Amino acid sequence: MSEKNKNWVKAEDVARLAGVSRSAVSRTFTPGASVAEKTRAKVLQAAEQLGYQVNIIARTMNTGSSNFIGIITSGFDNPFRSKLLSPLVHQLALQGFMPLLMNADDPEQLAPSLKQLLSYHVAGVIITSGAPPLSLAEEYLARKIPVTLINRDANLQGCDRVASDNAQGMQLMVDYCRQRGWQEVGFIGEDVSNFSTRERYQALVLAAPHFNITPQFIAGGGYAAGRAAAITLSRCHVLICATDMLALGAIDGLRSLNDGTVLPAVIGFDDIPQAEWDPYHLTTIQQDTDALAHHAVDLLITRIAQFDLPSRQRAVPVKLIIRNSA
Repeated sequence: MSEKNKNWVKAEDVARLAGVSRSAVSRTFTPGASVAEKTRAKVLQAAEQLGYQVNIIARTMNTGSSNFIGIITSGFDNPFRSKLLSPLVHQLALQGFMPLLMNADDPEQLAPSLKQLLSYHVAGVIITSGAPPLSLAEEYLARKIPVTLINRDANLQGCDRVASDNAQGMQLMVDYCRQRGWQEVGFIGEDVSNFSTRERYQALVLAAPHFNITPQFIAGGGYAAGRAAAITLSRCHVLICATDMLALGAIDGLRSLNDGTVLPAVIGFDDIPQAEWDPYHLTTIQQDTDALAHHAVDLLITRIAQFDLPSRQRAVPVKLIIRNSA
């Protein structure tokens, strides 16, 4: 069997072929470490010949740190969170970090997930919107592991937050409704304990004090909830939904009515891929997932470098996308 075909080529194999010390191999593959260019060239040539790859797990155990970043999310079937994961992974890769994805849908798995991430000596953690409780962030912060929240609310020392500008989004909706002459407004949101629903509803009330707003808060949210809520709000001029999935359900719920009444317009929030589908053509507020990911990773990396920075918040601008539903 040739050297290149051996399983698990070790640093010692590279050192022997290159005619250098084991520590020289280690320094060559450690960013920022000092090593002579001639030695580096020998090591890289030998590594290429043998097919050597750095054992990141072993390095983590030796140094006590890693380039792993935990991403904790829930609702993998949620189109917006799926849309957010891709730019998050991309931004982490650009900075030389590797994501470890954890599903927080099952409360019984939170404790095992916490231990699993800790066992990898993660350099930091990103927690997205959804079910993961903030107590999880406190567990990491207590161990001085940086945490960034996306579309979550928290006042935790050493924890940073990036969120879409919900106040701007609701103002854009209100201005559009005024242009269309709509003042009878139905609001459909997830449970009021949900950060995004709560902030968007409060922003709507502040932006439109003279509108007649009828709220419906549905535990769990989602397509079915939007469909059911829309039927009870069918006398409104417009239905403003806290998420696109609620809005898509609302459109189909209204279509199920055959009483001849004029149906309300529907506006969503997210701009998930399904919003463009032919059956919906949903008017919605577009969240900039690329910008959310960029700011989340930037905040995390700077805190990895300096954990004791004051807590920081960034608001990401949003945009009104007008289609046929409103």
